[in-house]
Amino acid sequence: MDRIVAGAVLVVFGLAFFIRGLELALFPLGETLAYGFARKGSLFWLLLFAFALGFGTTVAEPALIAVAEKAAEIAAQGGVINQHEEAMEGYALGLRLTVALSVGFAVVLGVFRIIKGWPIQYFIICGYVIVVVMTAFAPAEIIGIAYDSGGVTTSTVTVPLVTSLGVGLAGSIAGRNPMIDGFGLIAFASLTPIIFVMAYGMII
Repeated sequence: MDRIVAGAVLVVFGLAFFIRGLELALFPLGETLAYGFARKGSLFWLLLFAFALGFGTTVAEPALIAVAEKAAEIAAQGGVINQHEEAMEGYALGLRLTVALSVGFAVVLGVFRIIKGWPIQYFIICGYVIVVVMTAFAPAEIIGIAYDSGGVTTSTVTVPLVTSLGVGLAGSIAGRNPMIDGFGLIAFASLTPIIFVMAYGMII
């Protein structure tokens, strides 16, 4: 019990300091960059920055690295790939890059949606319809990994920066809701990896 209590106290203080750090550093950074790109009026550089932000934060995500490595082990045990270390590393890297590309694509799509003012619910509904259809055809070994990949993107590295980008961009455009549009990017970032990883499983 003493270890559980001590661990719980450390988690509470750790998260409190972490959230405070986000408020002081990452959120202002993302919002300032979004404001700057919006003021310049350069759609190309804004979308390029959005993709780089989504891709860069995801490919370096520790949770995704762990999931990709475990997925490679499962694929090797199931005979999907060779049980050589190089084959497993290549499979894990391919999975990480697939998820990172999907998040980059999702952030670009989300930013473009904010700019155009399109309703977010239509994108979410269409996305989940695609997920349900693809689940029926995807290899059984990849389905669980695909859904886990969608989960690991909503973690401590990706969420703060992507959210701050959406909030800052929505705040700089008249008629946009920073809360809805900011967290709408996270919804995209959770949805698209499922689609991309199932497609990866079908192809690879």
